[in-house]
Amino acid sequence: MFNPTIRQFKLLKAVLFLAALLPFARLVLFTFTDQLGANPVEFITRNTGDWTLYFLCMTLAVTPLRRLTRWNWLIKLRRMTGLFAFFYAVLHFTTFLWFDHFFDVQEMFKDVIKRPFITVGFIAFLLLIPLAATSTNGMVKRLGGKRWQWLHRAIYLIAPLGILHFWWMKAGKHDFAQPILFGMIVAMLLLMRVYWSLAQTRNQKHQVRPTPI
Repeated sequence: MFNPTIRQFKLLKAVLFLAALLPFARLVLFTFTDQLGANPVEFITRNTGDWTLYFLCMTLAVTPLRRLTRWNWLIKLRRMTGLFAFFYAVLHFTTFLWFDHFFDVQEMFKDVIKRPFITVGFIAFLLLIPLAATSTNGMVKRLGGKRWQWLHRAIYLIAPLGILHFWWMKAGKHDFAQPILFGMIVAMLLLMRVYWSLAQTRNQKHQVRPTPI
């Protein structure tokens, strides 16, 4: 079983951190070199939205991957992937607020109410905020382990809402290949958790069942 030393883990985490910033660096480079295409706003919006979903899937994949490989150190990367999901979600929302509404919050809320695909995306973004705000060790201690876990289970709702947002956005072009792929990945990851949870409950019942005399 692969078990990196502290030094190896820090190096791996630093490499993954820099790799997670590459999509943002690419956007910055494309902006300054005029490579965003004919519709720069759409390019930035789609790109940041895609990477939000990528990192949400990575975050959901940490626990199943840890259980399958028994690499327990993977759990230490979950916070970072979750925060990067929030980072790209902030960029995605800022693009919408800035370029679509020029920071007119009132007009933005009208758009949120008017268009369902924006509504579900906005709800998903709002649900991400408390998760990011309580990601520190200090907040875990303040909330208590059980409360913190219950709060962070919101990701099981956030990911499907993000996919629904993506699906409705693609509906106008009848291009459902990516939303279906994301949906299948998230469904598989969630079903694995459900299966393990049911198996654990069943095992606990067997353990407490009295032995017949």
